[in-house]
Amino acid sequence: MGSGPLLRRAAALLTLTIAATAWSAEPALTIAPIRFTERVLPNGLQVIAVPSSASPTVSVQVWYHVGSKDDPSGRSGFAHLFEHLMFKTTAHLKSEQFDRMTEDVGGANNAFTSNDVTGYTDLVPSNHLEVLLWAEAERMSNLNVVQENFVSERAVVEEEYRERVLASPYGRFANAIPKAAYQVHPYKRPGIGSIEDLEAATLADVVSFHATYYRPDNATLVVAGDFDPTQLDAWVDKYFARVPRPATALPRVTATEPAWTADRRSTVTGPQVPLPAVALVWLGPPTTSADAPALQVAAALLGSGESSRLNQSLVYRQRVAGQAGFNADLRVGPGLLTATAIAASGRSPAVVEKALLAEVLKLARQPVGAAELAKVKTQIVTGALLTRQTPEGLASAVAEAAVLQGGAATVNTDLTALQQVTAADVQRVMKRYVASTHKLVLHYVQESAPK
Repeated sequence: MGSGPLLRRAAALLTLTIAATAWSAEPALTIAPIRFTERVLPNGLQVIAVPSSASPTVSVQVWYHVGSKDDPSGRSGFAHLFEHLMFKTTAHLKSEQFDRMTEDVGGANNAFTSNDVTGYTDLVPSNHLEVLLWAEAERMSNLNVVQENFVSERAVVEEEYRERVLASPYGRFANAIPKAAYQVHPYKRPGIGSIEDLEAATLADVVSFHATYYRPDNATLVVAGDFDPTQLDAWVDKYFARVPRPATALPRVTATEPAWTADRRSTVTGPQVPLPAVALVWLGPPTTSADAPALQVAAALLGSGESSRLNQSLVYRQRVAGQAGFNADLRVGPGLLTATAIAASGRSPAVVEKALLAEVLKLARQPVGAAELAKVKTQIVTGALLTRQTPEGLASAVAEAAVLQGGAATVNTDLTALQQVTAADVQRVMKRYVASTHKLVLHYVQESAPK
């Protein structure tokens, strides 16, 4: 068997992994920039084209700048609801027709909702690009926000809540963390919503939300893959330029999260908790912060993979936890730094909390060794490079940079910034955001049996 493109990419990544063990503060790897063009249509739609001939496929992604933080008061889950509604009928599309237009030609489609954005992703053979552009423009401008679709998709979202939050052993635990952590910011509303809020919603509420946020000047279109740039521009102008831009101003979240002035503690219970769990939560900076790369490296050192510090210490050496992790969840607004652990059998939440905190604080008090730091940076960078080998990964990386990280150009600086993170940088950010500030301690335990 000959050496195909995938084998050559794997060999290149292996070479990178081996070479990276000698990384220092200066980047040892020069990463070829991602070529893209960017423009804004008269109606406000941001359009980014990323040509790549790696495969005869193309990814079409539309990221709307609306997430769960934008849900109306008392109507949590609206952004998530529209992730589902957008696959229903339009003036010229039947329900579920996106599946037929993508999956039936060997492609795929998906969608996601986060705190800051709702995204729709399509992957098709290149010769189906035009019809996908038409379809995305069609559901941007002609979605049928009607009672039948609202009721059916509300039921789907409510069932997701039952499955992910109520039925999952640790669903209530994960759902409780942002609610308990944020004091003011609407990030405290979990994106999945609540059954009570969804049941209280009316069709008028849904129509208003759609009219407010699903508009061209609140969206970013990214097309990556095998296409002719001139032809793409013509198709985008043909289908998207005619989508009207509303005259009303876009509302934006203006709430700020106050500094946490004291440690807080909270206990959440569940009806079927296999083993207690503990979360330690600190307030983090926005994703555009200069400290973001160092925090990403710190999170990987603590919680990424079998060899991570929390896993090795709490699970294998001390045997106080069955699993442990750390997440730097940085957002457009204030993020969260969260250490979590599920207790080992017979271990109390207090014991787990003490061990978890000690291991996290160790990263702030003692510099990380060169080999350990190089290994983690290698894992992060090679993982990102591997993802960017596909049109969908390439489109997602550019879209994330454009919508969440301050501009599309950051896609060509983020990996270099990660390579430049030093042991002193890791220690500094852990001191700043963890060791010298206040935290939330959350315990998740079995609820008491009724007396």
